[in-house]
Amino acid sequence: MKVIVTGGGTGGHIYPALAIADKFMEMNPENDILYVGNCEGIEKDVVPKSGYPMELVDARWLDKINPKEVVRTGFRVTKGIAESLRVIKKYNPDVIIGTGGYVCFPVLVAGHMLKKLCYLHEQNAYPGLANRTLEKFVKRIFLGFPEAGQYFKEPEKHVTAGNPVRKNFFRLTRREAREKLGIPQDDFVVFTFGGSLGSRKINEVAFELLKIFNGHPGVRLIMGTGKWYYQENMDLIAEDGIDIKDNITIRDYIEKMDLCLMACDVVISRAGALSVAETTVCGKAAILIPSPNVTGNHQYYNAKSVADRGGAFLIEEKDLDLQEVTGYVLKLKNDRELLRGMSEACLACAPVRALDIICGTIAGDFRETEKR
Repeated sequence: MKVIVTGGGTGGHIYPALAIADKFMEMNPENDILYVGNCEGIEKDVVPKSGYPMELVDARWLDKINPKEVVRTGFRVTKGIAESLRVIKKYNPDVIIGTGGYVCFPVLVAGHMLKKLCYLHEQNAYPGLANRTLEKFVKRIFLGFPEAGQYFKEPEKHVTAGNPVRKNFFRLTRREAREKLGIPQDDFVVFTFGGSLGSRKINEVAFELLKIFNGHPGVRLIMGTGKWYYQENMDLIAEDGIDIKDNITIRDYIEKMDLCLMACDVVISRAGALSVAETTVCGKAAILIPSPNVTGNHQYYNAKSVADRGGAFLIEEKDLDLQEVTGYVLKLKNDRELLRGMSEACLACAPVRALDIICGTIAGDFRETEKR
């Protein structure tokens, strides 16, 4: 089976696409994968490391709000569809699966025009306009959160699958992760991160915890500042004259996300779909502070899905109180029953069968078309 996977712009779209590609190859090593990405996205740097061939197309969402941008973005959407048509005709895939980002629109529209089996994975609990528009062009929509189904119009196409998570997150135990990171098994570990670029609000929380826990025996803080905010945080530490002790780890970018998530006790982060999925797979008590600067406030709904099931504290940014957050952390540190209960509730939200459902359903559909 020849498969085009497409998704781009951020790791939250790219890594699920790669996880799907890996699963198809695991199911049948004779499957053939082509990744189609956005020429402006980070996938052009990330995907080649996975070993999959890649084509790039122009991709941009139509800006109807700014009159000056309508013509320019409209031209780029049209150009992206034309480029996608050329790629699809040349590669001649059996199926196409999109995982979000601007690039999905031209690729899936072009795939529909060429009568290919097209699929979409909606990662968030509240879908954006692009994915809602794409509903009519695909055979099925795989839902990362069941709550997303209410915002689409064709429920017969919906398959609740969860969000795909890379295999390495399933291969570790807490003990193994701590051994690899050199963290004592009995330490209480807090992990804060705001994505690859970072989040100032998450860093404000982390800085407050740093002041509380710096040098505190039996406690570890792993602080992922993001590349935009690393120097800003180091400057704040210097200004306050803080002597960072060995129990504090500060990094601009977290390369071993699987190790840090599995090793920690508490996660403090935004609520992007991939971050939430990885946190639930690792079964960690979470304090989720959704970014308000996203389409349809979808991070709030992602976080609410876990918080409603008891796996997370949900704090909206407009209500963020540093003392409240540190209070939650200290409560989890001192109440191991609460910590265990939230961890178990979070794990119960995990999309452990997402890849089996997505790839198995697509393979089944393809077999049916082959019989006709």
